[in-house]
Amino acid sequence: MSTNPEPIALPVTAVTCLEDRAHVERTAVLDLEAGTQRLRLGPVSALAVDRSLHAELSADHPVTVLDARVVRAWTPRRPGPAEDDSALRHRLTALEEEQHSLGQQRDRLHTRVDLLGRLAADLLREIGEGAGLGEAEKDRWSRELDRVDDERDTFGERLRVVDARLTALAAELSAAQRALELAGTEPAELAGHVELTVRADAAGPARLRLTHVTPCALWRPAYRAVLDGDSLTLDTDAMVWQRTGEDWSGVRLTLSTARSARATEPPRLGEDRLTLQDRSTAERRTVHVELREEEVADLGPAPVQGLPGVDDGGEVRVLRCDAAVSVPSDGRAHRVPLSSFTTTASREYACAPELSPLVSQVVRFENRSGHALLAGPVDLVSGGGFIGRGTLDFTAPGAPADLAFGSRDDHRVLRHAEETRDTVGLSQRTVLTRTVRLHLSRFSAPAERDEHMVVVRERIPVSETSAVEVGLRTDICSPVPDEVDADGIVRWNVSLPPGGRRTVTLVYEVAANAKVKGL
Repeated sequence: MSTNPEPIALPVTAVTCLEDRAHVERTAVLDLEAGTQRLRLGPVSALAVDRSLHAELSADHPVTVLDARVVRAWTPRRPGPAEDDSALRHRLTALEEEQHSLGQQRDRLHTRVDLLGRLAADLLREIGEGAGLGEAEKDRWSRELDRVDDERDTFGERLRVVDARLTALAAELSAAQRALELAGTEPAELAGHVELTVRADAAGPARLRLTHVTPCALWRPAYRAVLDGDSLTLDTDAMVWQRTGEDWSGVRLTLSTARSARATEPPRLGEDRLTLQDRSTAERRTVHVELREEEVADLGPAPVQGLPGVDDGGEVRVLRCDAAVSVPSDGRAHRVPLSSFTTTASREYACAPELSPLVSQVVRFENRSGHALLAGPVDLVSGGGFIGRGTLDFTAPGAPADLAFGSRDDHRVLRHAEETRDTVGLSQRTVLTRTVRLHLSRFSAPAERDEHMVVVRERIPVSETSAVEVGLRTDICSPVPDEVDADGIVRWNVSLPPGGRRTVTLVYEVAANAKVKGL
């Protein structure tokens, strides 16, 4: 069997990016010889999953793939920078070598200065002893002291220069290391190749298609909404990260929400026995109730607790890029455009005083992108500038969606709630009366003349048992609510002129008979 020692290039041509991995496709045209031969292809990412490797050959003559495997080789880096390293890494190495050399020089200077200090002390001690014995060598003592002082000054100055250079060098080295962490990558020491064993009945070209799964790649949706009057432009992008060890250059990119790592087997069904039991006399005389919060979801599917990754509404969504895409293997986020559409939008000033005293500008529009809008962050642009970031929920094609473009600084809402409890009649009915007053105000500039329609929403309880009745006192409410839906959301359309003030009063009663406990 012939073996080709030279590796054949096998570039990445298509990538399907999943939530936490990527399905990579490679294609190449091989010039095969007649008979059985082993080809070395690559290099490929060393992170390729071996069991996912699949190779297909197509040619005018019969060809068969006998074996395909990933072979990895570890080549440790030698000390010091390599010739193909970046200029930043060479600069970092030079700074480290200079720091090491200056450190050694500083140690030698410290030793020399210490020796000169001890020499000066010995010389002064000799002068003291000689003077005590009546010896007088003034000229020699003066020369020796002057020489020692001159050398101490010289080497002390050199030591100060070295210390100053080491301080500046530490700052340069720290900046270079931060720059290398942000811009540079460590060269790979582990490389992979594909060994392909094929059998061809005749010599000739054959087209190879090889696919495998690679971890360390993921994507998430991101949006950019531009509001211009009554027109809204929504750009759908994909943020792609990958650190697979090889760059994706000019590939066909497909984005999928498929979760290949999740188990596909249905859960086991167990027995669930239901039994009937007579209520006791005390249970017949008492009805236990409690107040609970319910989240109302009117857009998209109900959220699933603990679902990781992208919210796709429970159905696998596939998005494709129209143009070729290049994503380097640097572990950073790269924005890839997917689609864009412009549609008419309606504005609404809305507030829910029970949740926030702010009045927000809500923009409603219809999804005309042709595909589902997955949940993700939205960069909000209005008035020619960036005003903040919001969140877009899952929106089916053609379904309505809304975005909050920030709050109005010149609108305020104050909320006051009062509650009274009374027992009426011989049946000892408990009546709970709740009064909510909302004070709306608008502070406007002198040049403003138009009125703003503010949509105010409050809520009242919704009873699930006939023993508890909830009634809205429309005769006391001021003004009368414009709408009350089945979920207990009360809505008013309040017109606010420049500098205007309005007060909204909501009164409702919760009545329960004597059997009800827990209200």
